[in-house]
Amino acid sequence: MKLVIQRVKKASVSSGGEIVGSISLGLFILIGVSDTDTSENAKKLAEKVYKMRLMRDEEDKMNKSVSDVDGEFLLVSQFTLYADTAGGNRPSFIHAARPEIARPIYEQFVQTIKDLGGKVEIGAFGNYMEIETIGGGETGRIAIALGVAPHLLQPPPHGDRVDPRRYACHCCI
Repeated sequence: MKLVIQRVKKASVSSGGEIVGSISLGLFILIGVSDTDTSENAKKLAEKVYKMRLMRDEEDKMNKSVSDVDGEFLLVSQFTLYADTAGGNRPSFIHAARPEIARPIYEQFVQTIKDLGGKVEIGAFGNYMEIETIGGGETGRIAIALGVAPHLLQPPPHGDRVDPRRYACHCCI
């Protein structure tokens, strides 16, 4: 899975001219699901995101989690995070999971955040969406790409290598 996380003062997502999700202070997260991801990947990554200290404390340092500041999450599926532009001028999405695979994994991510106590709004899975965000100040537009490769959940068999184009983690290369 790949995520792009932005700390926001306010964010909303519209589909078909209607606002389908809207938050005030919190994290706006684009979620990409690959053809190799599992519900277990989604659960582990959601647990990590829920605990991440990306919100400002009293000293203006990123030292609090969303729950610490009574914030919210806006979670939006985004297959284009798996765009591969290595071969030509048109991006390929061959490594993005097909919708019937991606939806339950995305829903597992959403449900895990909810189960942990997160206040969650979502986009419209598979639909064209318009997104509006207002960043959280000088460092409010933080984008973080996180990848949970299957080898991080279980050690790979000896000699297996991870394709560096598919994962943010290069520890086994």
